[in-house]
Amino acid sequence: MPYKIKYSKEAIDHLRYLSAGQRSIIFDAVDKQLCYEPTVETRNRKLMRPNALSVYELRVQNLRIYFDVEEIPEKIVVIRAIGQKYRNKVYLGGEEIL
Repeated sequence: MPYKIKYSKEAIDHLRYLSAGQRSIIFDAVDKQLCYEPTVETRNRKLMRPNALSVYELRVQNLRIYFDVEEIPEKIVVIRAIGQKYRNKVYLGGEEIL
């Protein structure tokens, strides 16, 4: 049974700072890589060190998708934030995060 995908209010706000092409890349990557086995680590999907943002990160080109996984009461992947990485800095909604 596939996981449901839910976007947080903050993630939806972050999408507004991306181009239509980048949004398309994000939606395709989420559908292909997070619907089944989102907790399995791959080359582009990893468990992050403890932080306030999210538990997992998915890398797609220079885009970053930060998400959490809930198993109970139903299987849901919650997209917490979406950003762009330039060099060694990540920008969420146009603002640099540390």
